[in-house]
Amino acid sequence: MKRDVTLPDPRPVQWPLREPSSATVTRTRDRHHTIVRIEHEPLREVTARMLRWWYGNVPGTMFYAGKEYPRYQVWHPLDHISYDVVGGRAADPGAHDPVHPGSNLRIREALQRNPGQLIDIRVSVEELAANRAVIVKRLRGTTMVRLENDFRDGPYGAAYHTTLTVGDDTPLARAFLNRVAHRRAFPEARIGPWVTHHIEEIGNLEHFLPQLYAEQAGRRGAPDHQ
Repeated sequence: MKRDVTLPDPRPVQWPLREPSSATVTRTRDRHHTIVRIEHEPLREVTARMLRWWYGNVPGTMFYAGKEYPRYQVWHPLDHISYDVVGGRAADPGAHDPVHPGSNLRIREALQRNPGQLIDIRVSVEELAANRAVIVKRLRGTTMVRLENDFRDGPYGAAYHTTLTVGDDTPLARAFLNRVAHRRAFPEARIGPWVTHHIEEIGNLEHFLPQLYAEQAGRRGAPDHQ
């Protein structure tokens, strides 16, 4: 991965970032996979409908701290660089969201603003449903990285659970692609910083998403994704 990246200026952080201890994290490793599961604290005043809308509408801008920024850069004001739709399958007729199942994305972020922990990855949106958003990095039919986001309404706000899986059990994965996934996409030294980053970014949603959803989705009527 390229590391000669110039980070955008940090955006103001207008809320406390969640601590890693706020979530329950489990990690397992077998011959072919590294699996990290994160159970986040509930997201106050956030609903599953808002989260479904968010994952379909990350591209775009919003006003924050007196300026207009890409929404992705507000999602994590320190680490996020860019989030671009770079092709993929066309949306179903009548769909309005810029991101949908079959979209291809390029995501760039520097964990803890460290260029040495740059993630620059192209992924496909495998699923985007009322309670679930899944992106995958595939090569030659092998899933090298899979990120599953599951969410539902709860009594204290949205309940949110994340599963990151690195590696696959296809013949090509066993031959060499698992080594590529574990050495390049998510080497051992990247797992811990990514967990911290992910807990922070999911926690950040409760601070801006309810207002953004009311302003943006409400303008044309919130779509029913149930």
